[in-house]
Amino acid sequence: MSIEFEVSEVIPASPQEIYFAWLDSEEHTNMTGGEAHVSANIGEAFDAWDGYIHGKNLELEYPKRILQLWRTTEFERTDVDSRLEILLVPEGDGTRVTIRHSELPEHGMQYYQGWIDAYFLPMIDYFGGKD
Repeated sequence: MSIEFEVSEVIPASPQEIYFAWLDSEEHTNMTGGEAHVSANIGEAFDAWDGYIHGKNLELEYPKRILQLWRTTEFERTDVDSRLEILLVPEGDGTRVTIRHSELPEHGMQYYQGWIDAYFLPMIDYFGGKD
């Protein structure tokens, strides 16, 4: 049985700023606080959060959608990669970032809070402090 969920938050930045930061190694690292090696090219691999997360870019629609294969070091070898869809929609003075995470292994609900703690909260601080 696979797990899936959706979580979202409004981030004080434009879709273009968030899209760029998500797919740029230095910006992704600065935005989350964990070292990242990412790419803005379809088919290329990435890692984030000091090697805890690994994956590959499947589809990129600037500046509104990113689709990736995604896994952590906690996945079993036999677990298939999960799918991570990041949607960026302008809302007020910011962007609603929606994470749709699917095809997760049974322990996958732990990542729901992980997106809030390891991405949304640091992103709010990072982009909110850029003014």
